[in-house]
Amino acid sequence: MRYPTPIRRHHVKSTAVRTMGYDEDEWVLQLEYTNGKVYNYFRVPPAEFELLKAAPSIGEYVNREIKPYYEYEELESAEA
Repeated sequence: MRYPTPIRRHHVKSTAVRTMGYDEDEWVLQLEYTNGKVYNYFRVPPAEFELLKAAPSIGEYVNREIKPYYEYEELESAEA
């Protein structure tokens, strides 16, 4: 699966995630990790994104509730 549209990301307070953005129309979550890698996660419902934003630990929430359940792609550095 490919997602060609840029998503505006915002900095977050996390030791694992540097920035995150969300496309509400397409249900695409985009995360930039502190290692510089950027991933799109597909079919993430808006309610899930709200829970992620409110999580005490964004990194733990991503590992527990996002990565195991949603299809994803890693972006090439030029795309990010």
